[in-house]
Amino acid sequence: MQREKLESGEIARRLSELKGWSEDEGKLKRRYKFGNFTESLEFVNKVGALAEAADHHPDIRFGWGYADIEITTHDRGGVTDFDFALAKKIDEI
Repeated sequence: MQREKLESGEIARRLSELKGWSEDEGKLKRRYKFGNFTESLEFVNKVGALAEAADHHPDIRFGWGYADIEITTHDRGGVTDFDFALAKKIDEI
């Protein structure tokens, strides 16, 4: 992957292929909902393992019944193909 910053049209096209994700302020964002805190924590731990393996680390906020994920490529100043690849892997959890 090139890790090149994507143009808004390309971001919109790729977002149409993902369920529940949006783009805001140069970040891919999604909220996942769960039945309790334990499920949220288990999901976050799995996301953390994916992020470490990819060497690409999202911002994660979570609590009882939810996990918010934000992904961007900081050194490119916005969304790249690398962000979409990680989003797809997270969706597979």
